[in-house]
Amino acid sequence: MDITDGSGLVAECVVTTVRPGELELAVIDRRTELRPDPKVVVIQAIPKGDRGELAVELLTEVGADVIVPWAADRCVAVWRGERAVKSRARWSSAAEQAAKQSRRAWFPEVPVPVDLAGAVRHVEMADLAILLDPGGSQTVGTVGLPAGGQIIIIVGPEGGITNAESDALVGAGAVTVALGPTVLRASSAGVVAAGIVLSRTARWA
Repeated sequence: MDITDGSGLVAECVVTTVRPGELELAVIDRRTELRPDPKVVVIQAIPKGDRGELAVELLTEVGADVIVPWAADRCVAVWRGERAVKSRARWSSAAEQAAKQSRRAWFPEVPVPVDLAGAVRHVEMADLAILLDPGGSQTVGTVGLPAGGQIIIIVGPEGGITNAESDALVGAGAVTVALGPTVLRASSAGVVAAGIVLSRTARWA
């Protein structure tokens, strides 16, 4: 069996002793895996209810490296004060558990929530920023991808993003890209987009 610290170190182990609630392992090999490249960051508008944790779980399984909660204007769920702390903790826990299940050597990061200004700053630092938009002139399967660096996928809320949000993100360098012929929910759109993007990189080769 393999165990990891979530930061690239993987130890191949065998079970030597089993006790109630406890395992004793012997390490037979160690390796360090490089950080995935390109890095995939998903700026996820906060869905209502438990759909946020579902989105985080699936994004982790598909390979997203950073999942940024975004308080978009049309989000129904609002994170403030203690609720923000607890909600982010649930997202982080969902990411960690999904990473273990998926046998990932690098666990995804769930940073503090961002507003529009924070999302814009992420876009400005990206090698490519994809803004999912049903009216986009390109599709996720055809948009040009960088060979490495950082790719950002921006997922709006159920009601879509506002014109002001779109203008700010596009002005910062994001390209509007359609996901396909149908409109997906906010909790599933990022997963599908990330899967298509990753399938076109060397990470899935």
